[in-house]
Amino acid sequence: MVSLNSQAHPHPHPNTQKMHRIVTNLQVIHVILVLAATFPLRSTAGRLHSHDNFRYCAISCRANAASLTDFGGVGDGTTSNTKAFQAAISHLGQYAEYGGSMLFVPPGKWLTGSFNLTSHFTLFLHKDAVLLASQEESEWAVIEPLPSYGRGRDTEGGRYISLIFGTNLTDVIITGDNGTIDGQGESWWNKFHKGELQYTRPYLIEIMYSENVQISNLTLLNSPSWNVHPIYSSNVIVQGLTILAPVKSPNTDGINPDSCTNTRIEDCYIVSGDDCIAVKSGWDQYGIAFGMPTKQLVIRRLTCISPDSAVIALGSEMSGGIEDVRAEDILAINSESGVRIKTAVGRGGYVKDIYVRGMTMKTMKWAFWMTGNYGSHPDNNYDPNAFPSIQNINYRDMVAENVTMAARLEGIAGDPFTGICISNVTIEMAKKAKKVIWNCTDVEGVSSSVVPKPCDKLMNQESGCDFPKVPLPIDNVEIQSCYYRRKFPLGDHVLKHL
Repeated sequence: MVSLNSQAHPHPHPNTQKMHRIVTNLQVIHVILVLAATFPLRSTAGRLHSHDNFRYCAISCRANAASLTDFGGVGDGTTSNTKAFQAAISHLGQYAEYGGSMLFVPPGKWLTGSFNLTSHFTLFLHKDAVLLASQEESEWAVIEPLPSYGRGRDTEGGRYISLIFGTNLTDVIITGDNGTIDGQGESWWNKFHKGELQYTRPYLIEIMYSENVQISNLTLLNSPSWNVHPIYSSNVIVQGLTILAPVKSPNTDGINPDSCTNTRIEDCYIVSGDDCIAVKSGWDQYGIAFGMPTKQLVIRRLTCISPDSAVIALGSEMSGGIEDVRAEDILAINSESGVRIKTAVGRGGYVKDIYVRGMTMKTMKWAFWMTGNYGSHPDNNYDPNAFPSIQNINYRDMVAENVTMAARLEGIAGDPFTGICISNVTIEMAKKAKKVIWNCTDVEGVSSSVVPKPCDKLMNQESGCDFPKVPLPIDNVEIQSCYYRRKFPLGDHVLKHL
């Protein structure tokens, strides 16, 4: 089992001799290009093509770049490219302090096992590039459980590393022109259902202990489990993702910010077998001990289809705390619940200062769902006196149609959920709606301009619910226009001599 600690490991500088060789070879390249312009060759082999330069958007631009084919990559859908990805990232990682680097994945089907990213690095997928996750378990290392979880989610003990993984990174970007990452998850789902897993299933993308992260403009398909999992990280932007999985596939959550600070999720379309977005911060006593909340989270312009789960879930693993979450302009279609808070006795932690507005819901089981009885635990060593605190939950400016039940709000006896506010909400009930439209137990709060009339525990008030006016720091992060130029336009033989 591979051990992952939380200490950064900086990349070594290229040595002086190697830098001299690079400069010398670039001078040779310059001479060759001048001669080629003076004496045109009949053959076009090795000349720049349309994939050698283009513009793209990112939080950081790169001074150095190469294509996966420069490192022996073969995009035929059957040849393993694991070593090509590993070699490319290892080589390009040397330029972290020399303007950073970018690896371009051209059109093709690129079969690969797991690979690790590096700092000051961009992975870019062409629109016709498809990364195919290997079906060989030998290409997935087994790593330790997350410290805030204490065990794997599927099994006790370790977990398979994610397809694209990074830890202790600064300034890392995974983006493209809507290129595709296909987790080929069906075999993993079958093993899960049959109880044949030795370790917890891998995710598609996981970034740990990192800062300044961008994941954008990609299509993610058929993840073995969760799709995007930033954890123990800060300053994270997830933008422009299309995430698709069969609605009956197990635990294929879309985006799960976990013990992260200052995160922005926007302009995503998700069809999922589980929650489209699940906000987390650790599990029971392990999350309490680790003590790292998720806070300062923005979610906007999200479209979600999740018939058996939530559009936005808070928990159930929330033992490190969740606070200051702002969601707006959300479209929910054929989903179990719009917003769901999941917790239990033994979780501890808190969910507070939650603000949601501008949500449209179509064909829902519940518009709102809170439960204090979501009873899964990592083991029997949780503290039965660790009660969660749920307070200051604000929902406003929403419309819903074809809803079976307006709300199921169930706190914990002796530990009520407090400070709930619902205002300017219109819910059109389904023809076969539940007889009890609002079910409220162990909750306290207020409501204003809500149809149908809420339960008595949400007392009527004239004013609406809050939504913060001051933007979070992540909203001030600007996306730049960058230019990719392939560093090795004359082919593989140039790279081999650098």
